[in-house]
Amino acid sequence: MQDLIDSLPPLERLAASYAPAATRPLWIGYFALEQRLADAARDGRDAIMIQLRLAWWRDRLAEDATRWPKGEPLLAALGPWNAERAALSALVDGYEALHVGEEGAAPLDEARVGVMAALARLSHVSDMPTVERAAREWRALAPLAAPAPRLPRAMRPLAVLRGMALHGENGTPLGRFLRALRLGLIGR
Repeated sequence: MQDLIDSLPPLERLAASYAPAATRPLWIGYFALEQRLADAARDGRDAIMIQLRLAWWRDRLAEDATRWPKGEPLLAALGPWNAERAALSALVDGYEALHVGEEGAAPLDEARVGVMAALARLSHVSDMPTVERAAREWRALAPLAAPAPRLPRAMRPLAVLRGMALHGENGTPLGRFLRALRLGLIGR
C-alpha cells in the first residue's frame, strides 16, 4: 500500500490523509486507479492502445474481486470496493470517452461524482445529498453554493478536493497548503 501512496500526487496524498483510518484504503485505491487510468489514456497514445489498456481494467472490474489476479497491488487495494465495482468501471468508461470518444470530459466528471457516492456508501455515510452536491461542485457540474457543505469526517478528502478546485492555483504555495489543511481539518 505504501508504494501506491508514494505514487500519488501531493494533493491526493494530503486529501487521503484526512480520511479516517478505516476508509483511507478506499481513498488511496480510488486515487491510484485514477492515476493508472489517466496514464493508460494519456495524450499521445494511439486510440487502439488506450482502448486495449482500458479494456483490461473494464474486464477486471466486471469480475468479482475474489477472481482478480493476485500480485497486482492496485487490484489488491481495490478489493474493498467489490460491492461498488460498477462505480469504478464507470471511471474506465469516462476515460475512454474523454480520450477516444466525442463526449469530452462530461462522462468522466459524472463518473467521479458516482465514485464519491460509492465512497460515501462504503463509508456508511447517510447524507448523500451533501456528498453529491460537494462532488458536483468539485467537478464543476453544479454552481458553487454558499456556504460550502460540511461533509462528514469520512468524506473530508472530498472537502479538500472541492475546496482546492474552487481556488485553483490562486495564492502562494504556503497559502494553498494552509487552505488544504483547513479544509481537511474542518471539512469546509
